[in-house]
Formats: sequence, structure tokens, C-alpha cells
Amino acid sequence: MHIIKYDKHFSRRYFVESIGKSALYAGMLSPLWDVIGRDGDISKAYPDEALSIEFLSGGAVKPGGMIDAGNAESVRHLLDPGTFIQISQQGRVVKMAEKTTTDIYSLNPRAYVEATLRNRYKALLDAKGNVIVAGKKPWIGGNPFPEGGSAHKILAAHVLSWGRRDSSAYPVKEWDMNAAGEQKFHYNYYFVEVMAIGRTVLNPKPYMSDDLETLRYHTALVTAPSGNLRGTSVFNHWPYDQTKWPDFFGYLPAFKRVSRFPTLARFEPMVPGSTMCPTDVWMTGDPFLTWGNFKLKGAVPWLGGTSGTWQGQADNWEHKRVGGENGKKFFESTFELIPEVYAIDMEPVTFTRSPYAKKRVWFDARTMTPFATVVFNRQGQLWKSIEAGTCLFKMNDGTQWPLKGDPYWSWTYAHSHDLENDYITIFEQAEHVDGGFHIRFDDPKLYEQYCTMQAINRLGSG
Repeated sequence: MHIIKYDKHFSRRYFVESIGKSALYAGMLSPLWDVIGRDGDISKAYPDEALSIEFLSGGAVKPGGMIDAGNAESVRHLLDPGTFIQISQQGRVVKMAEKTTTDIYSLNPRAYVEATLRNRYKALLDAKGNVIVAGKKPWIGGNPFPEGGSAHKILAAHVLSWGRRDSSAYPVKEWDMNAAGEQKFHYNYYFVEVMAIGRTVLNPKPYMSDDLETLRYHTALVTAPSGNLRGTSVFNHWPYDQTKWPDFFGYLPAFKRVSRFPTLARFEPMVPGSTMCPTDVWMTGDPFLTWGNFKLKGAVPWLGGTSGTWQGQADNWEHKRVGGENGKKFFESTFELIPEVYAIDMEPVTFTRSPYAKKRVWFDARTMTPFATVVFNRQGQLWKSIEAGTCLFKMNDGTQWPLKGDPYWSWTYAHSHDLENDYITIFEQAEHVDGGFHIRFDDPKLYEQYCTMQAINRLGSG
């Protein structure tokens, strides 16, 4: 007789029982990264029940089916509260994937996974809590703590490499809408990240230079709409030491010069109408040691957009819309059953005037990639929900980008939903945005073209 241990109530029991524990390790049946190291297939680390949405929903949701207001309650224990509100009350519908992704190379870039396996067990923490290797040098590439083990380690690993690549240039299209789903603002951006430490593909590696105090550079350039904002660019220079603040510079076309911006404006919208703030970027947009009171919690399994979210056959990869009064409030998306997820609570301990009291971030235990966040206000009430999709840019019919070589892996879309006033920002990664800016990755030219003071001055002045 088969004794069922992982029933539909298991995720809630696991979540509650793990509160306050100092360590959790990925994998239920076997250590996950031991399994991955053998053949890259995660399925042997989990029981069949943890991979069956039909079982965990009591038959209400089936592989390849839909999640909507009619069956959302059956999977409430597998959703963050913001996403549950969107589906149960606001007309959002979500496709259910046919199966859970079990190939680790479909869940993160291949070079990042290979570096994780190659450098496993080499990571240490210094007295401040930063990641180092023997000799007190910075990290050398991949995930330093793939097994998790603590909230501190999971956060440290993610902040070291948001996009899991040496360099990335994301064309981003954003829409800001009111409660009815009516557009109030629309922007195009070009967001560029260049890693200076932990490089796995670009030479020199693992360090860009002898300056071992800089973690990365990133630049955001507004390319549309026309007017005063077009040409606005902001440039961040992140220290490796996660107790220190990034240098924050910007070019404002109205003043025709580069100015230094206040670094601590972390909780203000980046552009008019947006619900996204610098602190929200990649779910953990601040040096992680400027936050504190970390608590690691378990929630097994969970639902998230970790496959099937790339619209490779659509014009400019644009997602269809669903929900709201006009059917345009949310992106059409696909969720899969993630067999193991960690939730981490954190508080903005160094931000004395932060409007955020706490946030909870959900991480996919297979890769430690975050995919959802909820924010609580100073009254302890749910305030904001952020949820994102990631994907291997390859479809079942063989369509992929780039056309040759390994398919690209990255984020595809995100919802940032202010639940207090029901305003929402949605944005997606396109192939290109206005101004002729196209998607690029692991390109050695991105630093000189976008991530220097001279570059943002040139880009802004046009």
C-alpha cells in the first residue's frame, strides 16, 4: 500500500513547522544538487505527489488546464496572496503547464549551472556576511550556496548575480494602469547589467579587473515616450560589500548633464505612474545586508511562472492580456508546479523612514531564483504584490532564440500590483524597444557602450 505523505495540506504544514528553523536543504528524497550533479534531472529528488497538480488540487486543476476564479480556492495554498486575489477577484486566468520542468538547464543559464557544480562547496562568509573563497577573495561564479541552508545564504547568492549572466541588455516595455486596467503611462527602457565579479563566460574571468571592490554596473535608459523623460538614464555602480550603498548617477535631458542622485530614494517609483521602486528590482533591489531580521520558511510545493512564459512567435514577443474590466490588466501567463519553494521574510533595518515594514520573497529551491514578493506596510497589512515569469526561450515546436546554440534563459514578464489603490505596473522583456535597442547577452561591448559616465552622457544627449 502506498502511504501518501505529501498531500494537499503538506505545503502549509511544512511552512508552519519550518518557521524559526535555521536551515533547510533542497530535496525531499535526496539532496537536490547531488541528484543534479549526476544527470541534471531533479525528478529523483522529489516524490510523485510533489509533482502532481491534479493530486494537490484535489482534481480541480489538471495539467494543461486553467486556473481561474472557479478553482483558485483549490490551489490557494500554492499561491502568494497577491496572485490569489488577482485570479479569484479580478478576472486573471493562468494556464497550467503540462508538467513540471525537471531539467536544471532549462531553469537557469547553462554556464551558470556548470559554474555552480564546478564551484560547489568553495563558498565562505566573511565577518560581515559577504561571500568569499579561500584567500578572502570575492566569489568566482555560479551559485555559492545551491543547497540553500539559511536565509542569509539564499539572499547572498541571488544578489551576487541577478540575471545569472556576465552581461545582459534587456529591452523592457512597461504599462501603468488604474484599477479598471486603463493605461495611464507607457514606457520603453533599455536595462543593462554588467558583472565585474563572478564572471563565467566573458574574459577576463572570474574578475573583470584587479578592482575587486565592485560587484556590477547597471544602467537604465528611457527610450520612449518622447518628451522630457526620453533620454533619461540612471547608472549604478554596486560595491561588492553588501553593507555599502551603490553609487547612483543619472542624466536628465532637461539639465543636459550627469548628476549624482540620492542613493536612499529606494522606495520611490522610478518614473511617474509606476508602482515599481529601485528596492523592488529582481525582488531584492538593495544590497542585502542593508536589510535584516531574515527568516527562512519552507512552502512545498508551489505554483510559479518558471516555464512556458516566452511568446516567441508573437510580434516583438508581446504577451496577450487578460483580466480587469477591459481584459487588459494582466499578462497571459503559464504556471508550473514547483516541487519546493523557500519563503524568506526580511525587514528594512537600515531604512528608518521606509514605508515597507516587511517583505516576503519566494525562491525556487531548484535554482534559488526568486519569482514572487509581497510587501507589508507599517500597519502590517498586505500592500504590494510582485510576481514574475522566467523561461528558456524555446517553444515546444522548436522555435528558439537565439537561432543557434543554447537557448537564452531569462525573465519574460512581471506584475507589480499596488493592492491598496489597485494600481498596477506590468512590464515584459521584448526583442527590441524604440530607438533600435535589441536584446543582447554575454556581450563584452556592453560595458563601454552603456555602463560608464561617458556612456550615459552620450546616450542622453543623443
